[in-house]
Amino acid sequence: MDKRNLNWITWGFIIVTVLVVIAMLGSTLHRTSHITLPSSDASPEQTAGESGTGGDVLTVVAVTPETVQYAVETLARPENYCRTVTIEQFWSGGSGTYEITVTVSGPWTRTDRTMPDGRVRHTVTGEGTAYVWYNSEETVYQAPAGDISADNEQSIPTYEDILELPVEEIAAADYRAISGLNCIYVETVENPEGYALRYWVSVDTGLLVAAEKLLDGEPVYRMGAPAVDQSPPAASQFTLPDGTALLK
Repeated sequence: MDKRNLNWITWGFIIVTVLVVIAMLGSTLHRTSHITLPSSDASPEQTAGESGTGGDVLTVVAVTPETVQYAVETLARPENYCRTVTIEQFWSGGSGTYEITVTVSGPWTRTDRTMPDGRVRHTVTGEGTAYVWYNSEETVYQAPAGDISADNEQSIPTYEDILELPVEEIAAADYRAISGLNCIYVETVENPEGYALRYWVSVDTGLLVAAEKLLDGEPVYRMGAPAVDQSPPAASQFTLPDGTALLK
C-alpha cells in the first residue's frame, strides 16, 4: 500500500472517531425541557434521570414535604373552564351540602349558587371588581373585590397558599389518585386551634379537585369537583343583566 492511500485511511479513521465522540457528548448533555410526574404505576424507588419507554431522560418530581412546593409551582390553572363544586359542611349534630356552578374565562370567574331561601345568587369577580345579583333581577351590586378572590366566591381554599408554608408545617405530601384523577396531595399540620387542611390538586389541569378541613381530626368542611369542561364559555355568561359585556 503506497503512502498516499495510507494517509487517506488515517484521516478517514480520525474523522469517524471525532463524529462518534460528538454524538456521544450530545447524548450525554441532552436534557428534557419539561417535568414529568410519576404515574400511579410508578414505583416509589423511581428517581430522576431514569429512562422512559420512549428513550428520553425523565425528570421525575418526587413529591415529599420537602419538594411538594416545587411540584405545585409547576402547575397552572386552565384559562377557560366550567365545573360544579360540591361543598359539604359538618357541625355538631348535623351537616349541609350545596353546589356552586363555576365558569372561568381569563381573569373573570362566575359563580351561580342556589341559596337556602331558594334565591339564586350570581357573582362575577375579576380585574379588581365584584358584581352580585339574584335570580333574574336587573339590579346589580358592584363593589371593589378587595380581598375577595375567585376562590372565596367558590368557597374553596386557595391551594397556592401551600407555596407560602414553612416546610415544617407540611405534615404529608405525595402523589396519589382520587376519583380516577392523578393528583398532588398535601396535608398540613394542625394549627394551634386544632385545624388542618388536605388538598388534592390535579396534575392534568392544575385545579383543586378535592379538599378537607379537619378540626381535631374530624372533618368540618369538604369540597369536591372531579369533572371539568375546558371549552371556552359563552360570552353571555359574563354579560351583566343590564347588557354590559365584561369579556373584551
